[in-house]
Amino acid sequence: MSLDPLPIDPSLVPTRQLASGARMPAIGLGTFGSDSVSGETIAEAVLDAGRLGYRHFDCAAVYSNEHLIGPSFKKLIGDGIKREELWITSKLWNNKHAEQDVIPTFHQSLKDLQLDYLDLYLIHWPFPNFHPPGCDVNFHDPNAKPYIHENFMRTWRQLEKLVDEGLVRHIGTSNMTIPKLELVLRDARIRPACNEMELHPHFQQPALFDYVREQGIEAIGYCPLGSPGRPERDRTPEDTSPTEDPVILAIAKAHDVHPAEICLKWAVQRGQTPIPFSAKRRNYLANLRAVVEDPLTPAEMEAIQKLDRNCRLIKGQVFCWKDNQSWEDLWDVNGVITPA
Repeated sequence: MSLDPLPIDPSLVPTRQLASGARMPAIGLGTFGSDSVSGETIAEAVLDAGRLGYRHFDCAAVYSNEHLIGPSFKKLIGDGIKREELWITSKLWNNKHAEQDVIPTFHQSLKDLQLDYLDLYLIHWPFPNFHPPGCDVNFHDPNAKPYIHENFMRTWRQLEKLVDEGLVRHIGTSNMTIPKLELVLRDARIRPACNEMELHPHFQQPALFDYVREQGIEAIGYCPLGSPGRPERDRTPEDTSPTEDPVILAIAKAHDVHPAEICLKWAVQRGQTPIPFSAKRRNYLANLRAVVEDPLTPAEMEAIQKLDRNCRLIKGQVFCWKDNQSWEDLWDVNGVITPA
């Protein structure tokens, strides 16, 4: 007979103090199944992860599973976990940026998640766009648009209203660049609390990471393990895998853990908040345990810092607004917003 693993004391998990003074657990459970894991399986993982010590959950309307995850949150709260102990994020999808769509879309997420408020609501991508689930990398929305700051701020004003109404405690951005954030920070009445961005040892984004931290914005890192389960449309021949890096492998051997745990230790010790996804108990329990024990040494942290390859895995090709456009246009690689 196998015994259930002991839960991890949530009080041992590091936290990030936001500009508001609120504390966000410094590791969360992602809920995007990469088109390969069923919503029911993810909902079961959320429930079990909560019982094992997770308190931070990263959700989104476009994952099409919030209505299944909601009952898991209800059970966790019913089991005695206080709502204020949980940190629950959702996101506004790209085809709901219109002013009249933002608040109804938020309310649908709130209803699906069976909550009275959210801790964080993000604009998922800065591009008004649509692509169907499971599409390949060549899909192009004929109505796609670039980042237009005036339009983005119209969307942002609706998020600010949600804060005013007490329906969400913090709002933030995702997949942004420094030039875009500079404009948002200039014009926002309520500043972004967090920016969600791709972060792993092979894509450390030092300039953007340092910028958001200097601005009092917390960096939430997706793909912290290099997203081995990402959709095919997000794979290119030049991609590399941090969990297969010889330096990561050597450090993992020294700590007698899986390389994924080294990536997470590095992330949390660096100051970002990783949100790894797994629906396997063995993995999500190991991920949480990794950040509460056996930290990396300064020498190990320095060795991983040197591994940056500027290897972006989620390039966003489906968000391009022109035919035959380079995905690099989405990321303002020249330091200015790419014009329409």
